[in-house]
Amino acid sequence: MNQPPVPTHEPGTELGVSPWHVITQDDIDLFARATHDHDPMHVDPDWCARKGPFPTTIAFGFLSLGLTTHLSHEAGIWPPDAYALNYGFDRVRFVAPVPVGARVRGRFTFLGATPRVDGTVLTRTGVVIEIEGEARPAVSGEWLGLMFPPEAQRRLVA
Repeated sequence: MNQPPVPTHEPGTELGVSPWHVITQDDIDLFARATHDHDPMHVDPDWCARKGPFPTTIAFGFLSLGLTTHLSHEAGIWPPDAYALNYGFDRVRFVAPVPVGARVRGRFTFLGATPRVDGTVLTRTGVVIEIEGEARPAVSGEWLGLMFPPEAQRRLVA
């Protein structure tokens, strides 16, 4: 079986940075509906103004984290000839809140890659979801991925 290309970057090499994205109240409300979590800190601007710990609604931490895959594709970090599956996170921290209307982007750093016996490659990628104009990021984590060579991709649906 052919191995997918093993990245040859040195650990710590920046792989890419996505464009900025505005977090809208519609994004937050859709996430709340999808997860059945209607916490007023996220979905009720009037409640936030009167009682909230922040003066406006904020994005769910898991919404910010959930943007990781999209932002990684926009940053162009994946080789075109292999398919990568999300394998999880070894570490994730929600560092700072993302207020509605803020812009976020993903910054990705190569941490390592290990070929596996089954022909896949386990990748380790540092992820930072930055908030425009803020010193602290929204999210910081170590993301794991499994890269499949083209011929192994058929196994994903077999």
